[in-house]
Amino acid sequence: MIKTINIPDDLTTSIMPIVHSDRRSSPRTQCIGLFWIFLGVVVGFSFIGSMAFAVVYGIEQNRRMNNQTITVDGNSDLCLTRYCVKAASSLIGSIDETVDPCENFYEFVCGTQLKNTKISNDANSQDIFVTLETRLQDAIIGREYVNHAFPLIVLLFADLLTLSTSNNTNIPKAVLNAQRLFASCVNETAIMADSVNVLLSFVNTELGGWPILQGPMWDDATFNFSQLLLKLAEYSSDVIYIAGTEIDEMNSSVQAIRIGQSDLGLLDRSYYVNESDVTKAYRQFIQNFALALATDRSMINNDVNDIFNFEKTIATYHWTLNEQIVRHTETIHSTIGNLSSAINTTFDFVRHLRRLYLLANVSLVDTDVVIASELDYLRNVSLIVDQQSPRVLQNYMVWRFMMSRAWIIPRRFRTIKQQFDQVFLGTTVEQVRAMKCARYVNYNMGFAVSKLYIDKYFDKDARIESIVMIDNIRNQFIDIINQSTWMNSISKSRAIDKARAINAKVGYPAYLDDNNNTKLEKNYAEYNFNSSFARNVLLMLKLNAKKNLQVLRQLLDREEWIGYTPTIVNAFYNPSFNDISFPAGILQTPFFYKDAPKYLNYGAIGTIIGHEITHGFDNFGGLYDKDGNKILWWDNETLSAFNQRKTCIIDQYNNYTVTQIDLPVNGEQTQGENIADNGGLKAAFAAYQKWTHIHRNLDKKLPGLTKYSVEQMFFLNYGQIWCSKMTDQYVRNLVLHDVHSPSQFRILGSTSNFPEFDRVFGCQPGQGNSRVNKCTVW
Repeated sequence: MIKTINIPDDLTTSIMPIVHSDRRSSPRTQCIGLFWIFLGVVVGFSFIGSMAFAVVYGIEQNRRMNNQTITVDGNSDLCLTRYCVKAASSLIGSIDETVDPCENFYEFVCGTQLKNTKISNDANSQDIFVTLETRLQDAIIGREYVNHAFPLIVLLFADLLTLSTSNNTNIPKAVLNAQRLFASCVNETAIMADSVNVLLSFVNTELGGWPILQGPMWDDATFNFSQLLLKLAEYSSDVIYIAGTEIDEMNSSVQAIRIGQSDLGLLDRSYYVNESDVTKAYRQFIQNFALALATDRSMINNDVNDIFNFEKTIATYHWTLNEQIVRHTETIHSTIGNLSSAINTTFDFVRHLRRLYLLANVSLVDTDVVIASELDYLRNVSLIVDQQSPRVLQNYMVWRFMMSRAWIIPRRFRTIKQQFDQVFLGTTVEQVRAMKCARYVNYNMGFAVSKLYIDKYFDKDARIESIVMIDNIRNQFIDIINQSTWMNSISKSRAIDKARAINAKVGYPAYLDDNNNTKLEKNYAEYNFNSSFARNVLLMLKLNAKKNLQVLRQLLDREEWIGYTPTIVNAFYNPSFNDISFPAGILQTPFFYKDAPKYLNYGAIGTIIGHEITHGFDNFGGLYDKDGNKILWWDNETLSAFNQRKTCIIDQYNNYTVTQIDLPVNGEQTQGENIADNGGLKAAFAAYQKWTHIHRNLDKKLPGLTKYSVEQMFFLNYGQIWCSKMTDQYVRNLVLHDVHSPSQFRILGSTSNFPEFDRVFGCQPGQGNSRVNKCTVW
């Protein structure tokens, strides 16, 4: 994945889909960007289109320009299409020519843009992904919901999720329900009327109540830890432990059961070590939320402290992301029949799993495979749970459920959450409701949304050129394998076979391009929504948990899109399927435009394609063979040479410091993405060079940028897609809990290792942006 997916509060999968490269969870997908899951913390997207490409000599001028090349005479070397003018404006508005590209290419390519960019109050970052996600959401929610106070937004799309006043019988039921879900989410009046009562009724009748609200009246004799854990899991709320279905890494043709640690309210255990503004804000969040709901406030202060102290205790044993990466060999494969002896926990996971899967009418047998990770967490926390009072456990587990539901109730409660978000994320106001709702519907009913999007806005011919680019870059990566000096012939042959076997999914699954909506309707058959958003959310939680459990007995379809939808700005590599995916959402400008000069396309989407291909051969993807099975397919000599080369990458990035917050980059934690960034840049540039060799002098230059060669323009566009401005809080969470390096080091790290960058810009090894001892894996 190239960019962190910011998951809405109620992303509803029973086991959270972790899509970065090294998290041992489901589904196993590698991507080009950041991914840390915020339960109850939504990362807002900015409405302010401050990226220069959104303003191209005036929006009205652009609308009047046609899309044909304008030439002064028959020998013009300039590309003056609307797209080329827009791309030129973007780059000119980003580059800081007072900086030497050989000293700091990030500051050179992004400096002016960073100086002129302001992070919106409802966001914690501003970059090209934010802008494109906003553009997609504009398409999804329609013009009537867009905040016109921000005139720089390019309103390209109309109302996909707005319920039509006409009785269009041709609209699939799945789409109608997606529209109903959206309508209920933006209806503040209806939310005000019933959401609190619906939520509290659910807590009291299904979860056994929330003691913090009831004071001494709560009866601990009714407490049943196993039953509460089961009920929360039934509603896609994994607290303390996770349990669910994923592909068996040892046999990618079948599904397996996964158990492991759940997440923490503050994500990373480092937050709990010392008292800080974040821990104070977190406790205040719990307290204020409870005060707003309570009928008896007599025990709230004590309960808040107990909730936090319990979470602080289990955080002691919670594995950090880096530990999950370096200790992946401690994950065990067992079966239901042998699980109890294999993990040796006081909590009866076998009984829990049998009861959990029965909720979806799936009866487990002794031979069902179970993958267990974070074993010492499971053992230690099971002992801690045994020693806790019913009140503390009930309070904590219901709090974690409520924390993620704060956004579905009236604004006064969301304001309480926003006060916490301001400290934890750096966002000062709540994200515009329509945008938040669009993201929620898109993540939960993304294929219904995509059906509308691709029919109305996606250039389907773009798929053809994208596939050609994928083949070209794949061929260059195969050449890189062939030219490697550290692999023996057997390992080279196997690596080439794997590269050739990579399946590419481009744009959207084929069934969405068909007038027959049978599959779409089947997938969402039980998704029937009404005007009550709180009820709709609870139904969504339950349905998606059920779906995750049911797939244990279903045949795997390698053409399925698992864990992501076409209407997302990202790209993915799935080692279990050995496939790469490029959703329709990323196949738009400035990443890709079918009539753009090829140096722009290869510098943007091309490097992303190369990145995803390289993921199949990084420290994690390289553990899987061409069929997606986790087996050792490299010989020991080659594996040893690979480890030496990846150590160079680890050491290089360990030496980078994020000066904004004075924290070092974790080279071990980010190694897979750094390997992919370096390999992807190299493969894409080689593919562009081959294209220019065949199509000599075909690429025209951009107005105002004629002094730069086409090869330099390749690197300029590569650099620009990673320009990013972030709040201190966002950067801190990124460094602690993400497998991707901060943006500036994605640019600096890969270009400083690439001799072709030195040649193109005339850099000498030893300058700031050119390493003397370059790190090369691929």
